[in-house]
Amino acid sequence: MLYPVPAVLVSCQNKAGESNMITIAWTGTVCSDPPMLSISVRKNRASHSMLMETGEFVVNLPTEGMVKELDKAGVLSGKNVNKWELLHLHPEKASTVSVPLISECPVNIECKVEQVLELGSHDMFLGKVMAVHVESSLLDTKGRLQLEKAKLLSYSHGQYFSLGKCIGSFGFSVRKRK
Repeated sequence: MLYPVPAVLVSCQNKAGESNMITIAWTGTVCSDPPMLSISVRKNRASHSMLMETGEFVVNLPTEGMVKELDKAGVLSGKNVNKWELLHLHPEKASTVSVPLISECPVNIECKVEQVLELGSHDMFLGKVMAVHVESSLLDTKGRLQLEKAKLLSYSHGQYFSLGKCIGSFGFSVRKRK
């Protein structure tokens, strides 16, 4: 398998307004125009039925200080416990979808499901990005994202890793020196 992968918290809810969150490592960007990403979820997960019911979700990017919450959200089922209360995380109103953001996460990506692909063990939800929220401390003076400051998480072979050090930027290897 291809590792490492992002480790994210996906929030979702049913039409009755009951929300849940799930830890997802099978996620990624699939298109830039229009901006789209994917999440893959097992059919037996509580969040799967919510995603199918409302067709909306939010990808929330947790920091290294949230690794326990990230792990618990992936181990415990929303069928048996209110993860918001148990993990002491706070729902925040989204701007374009009915699903709440996780306020403790510095980056939140609101999505509407465009397509569901039945792949086997997981269904892949292709989501069109409707809005992105970024904590202001992660933006430089020109409004560019500085994700190295966020200390986001990745997952590889059963372990979580913190990201942080930038070691190059796209095209740096072929730029001419001034």
